[in-house]
Amino acid sequence: MLLTEDEARTLTREALSKVKADDAQVSVSSEKLSHLRFARNAFLTSGTTFERSASITVWVNGKKGGSSTSDLGKASLEAMVREAERVAAISPKDREYLPTLGAQKYKPVDAYDRSSEDVSYEERAKHVADILSESEKKGVISAGFHQTRASVGAFATKNGNFGFEKETVAALSVTARSTDGSSSGYFQRSSIGLAELDTRRIAGESIRKCLEGRGAKSLEPGVYTVILEPQAVEDLLGRFSFQFNARSAEEGRSPFSASGGKTRLGEKVFDQRINMISDPWNASVPGSFSADGGVPAEKMYFVRNGVLENLVYNRFWAAKSGKSPTPGPVNTIITSSSESDTLESMIGSTKRGLLISRFWYIRATDPKTASVTGLTRDGVWLIEGGKVKHPVNNFRFNQSIIEMLAEGNVEGIGTPERVGIGNASLLPALKLHKFNFTSRSEAV
Repeated sequence: MLLTEDEARTLTREALSKVKADDAQVSVSSEKLSHLRFARNAFLTSGTTFERSASITVWVNGKKGGSSTSDLGKASLEAMVREAERVAAISPKDREYLPTLGAQKYKPVDAYDRSSEDVSYEERAKHVADILSESEKKGVISAGFHQTRASVGAFATKNGNFGFEKETVAALSVTARSTDGSSSGYFQRSSIGLAELDTRRIAGESIRKCLEGRGAKSLEPGVYTVILEPQAVEDLLGRFSFQFNARSAEEGRSPFSASGGKTRLGEKVFDQRINMISDPWNASVPGSFSADGGVPAEKMYFVRNGVLENLVYNRFWAAKSGKSPTPGPVNTIITSSSESDTLESMIGSTKRGLLISRFWYIRATDPKTASVTGLTRDGVWLIEGGKVKHPVNNFRFNQSIIEMLAEGNVEGIGTPERVGIGNASLLPALKLHKFNFTSRSEAV
């Protein structure tokens, strides 16, 4: 069973009551994970696990130590505290230490749905069996992972703060491969409640991409107009809100840095239609009610109409800079300030370009330009004369995110969709005038 709020409060109090250190923050959590894995058009594994854990960070004379345990008994909690204090005693000074927060007011977030905790195994097996049956019918080999997670987390400080939150997620990812291994299609979506997870759509899209990706023709790398489906956008930008770091910008290590230790706050950095938002109470992708350091989260714009509006000051850097700590980000939402474009209209307006289903193996190459490299995967198609003509080979790319989203390069922005699993984002399809592909890839 998941911890209740009363149980979590009791456990945090028990741990803090054993603290001899000057300051401390303790966290407790519990989680129920359930899954059904399938491969080669057959069930593979199924199971449910329950986990509980606690962790604590303490400060003794400004020195920091931490410890954790999976045993929530009184003796184990006390042993955890003693270990953290022992570590603190032999550690160097924590130069960024600030006293933990006192009592805060948190606005609750609705991120829990019982259907994702109390899973009907028979119903889930039926949904997956339907996927496997459709795969057999269409002559493809499918593999995937159906999972649900219900979790609670609580934290408390020696100075009197306490927070408790509860969330669920249901998710399905499906990869369909042609029998000769020459084509692959992938699709993944998640939801708060299992009842809202559209397994038919997820399976159908992966199978369709596989079938339409057969017979890929060779195409040279280069600079192309691209249409990125929401999954590809999530691969590149799913955590982008967490890159608006004020310290990095002020120290000259960020694309949002300016000369003389200044930043680009107030500048139009992106296309004028682009908004990047963190909103804990968004119904599709609710985030935590607390930001970094336990600061109560708020809805906020990092980019509004292309203008850089906020950077992230954690409690330490805010105190050093004479600023207030930033109440976010807790999720990533990208919207358009103008009317959204459909994927069909983006394709129809493209004289020549590429339709990209997904990226993978992405690595950062230059933090000052937010440049990344990676590969396409599971479907690339050539567009000519406003129509999808045929599939083509995969590519490696090298691309600056700042240049990608700059004024003049964004030609279309779709309706945002929930994409991702653990930290789901709300992201649109994007049409970009130029995107840099550097070499061909033999990956499928």
